[in-house]
Amino acid sequence: MNPVARIRRLLGHTLRSRVAGDDADAKAYQIWGAPGERWHRTTDVIWHLNGDAAMYAGGIRALLMQTLHPGAMAGVAGHSGYRSDPWGRLQRTSEFIAMTTYGPIPSAEALIERIKTVHLRVRGKDDLGAPYRASDPHLLKWVHIAETESFLTSFRHFGDRRMTTELADEYVAQAAPVGEMLGAVDLPRTEAELLAAYDEYRSELRVSPAARDTVAFLLKEPPVPWPARPGYWMLAAGAISTMPVWARELLGLPTSKWFDRLVGMPLGKLSTAVVRWALGPESRKNMAAAATVNG
Repeated sequence: MNPVARIRRLLGHTLRSRVAGDDADAKAYQIWGAPGERWHRTTDVIWHLNGDAAMYAGGIRALLMQTLHPGAMAGVAGHSGYRSDPWGRLQRTSEFIAMTTYGPIPSAEALIERIKTVHLRVRGKDDLGAPYRASDPHLLKWVHIAETESFLTSFRHFGDRRMTTELADEYVAQAAPVGEMLGAVDLPRTEAELLAAYDEYRSELRVSPAARDTVAFLLKEPPVPWPARPGYWMLAAGAISTMPVWARELLGLPTSKWFDRLVGMPLGKLSTAVVRWALGPESRKNMAAAATVNG
């Protein structure tokens, strides 16, 4: 194996193990190797988008956006263990996206039911004393729209193919059923409806102490080794450059067009391209496609 191939394999394995965990191979079989009908086909836009390297920037963006709702943020801060076990939380989120996109339907349904059971136990009060419940359809809708819009927008800027309005609408429509199975209601089915859905929440959004702590954790002290931090910060810069200005203003993040043009967008494109190259055949969509052919 030549040095470049060795570096690519090492980097790809490191990324995959961080996102999927130490039992990545076992999880891969449960998702891609197990027989059974899936919700999505290889021709579906969600199949391609959810497996692209742009999801790395999209994931950071989604977390930043989600911090803006005090109820959702209180639930994360009080129950998710994001500081004590950040990689565990990432791995659970990654498994959920992979299973519901590529996995056998019975396994995906079982995972959704487990998450709903956990949500029933997650409740409390935010920093101002307002009660919250993780099973609240209104909160679940916020998490869904912030996540879906982040993945879609990140792919539009950093993905490996052009995202048309028609494909974007298909993605939003294909993402909605899983969100509704989790308990969200009245989810958008088009990109225009997705963007308009933010207006429902604007009056509720603010930066709580827990949100500030989470943003500092994500951007200033990320849970990655020092040698990997430059690459992570490049992805984060790309993520920030795609966020709405109003969200960046609330979080105290750069809003300058110069930042977007000279820093965020170039670094986001470069870092995403490196991730895509490193993952190669171990990317979600390639593993899913191989499993489909072999099955």
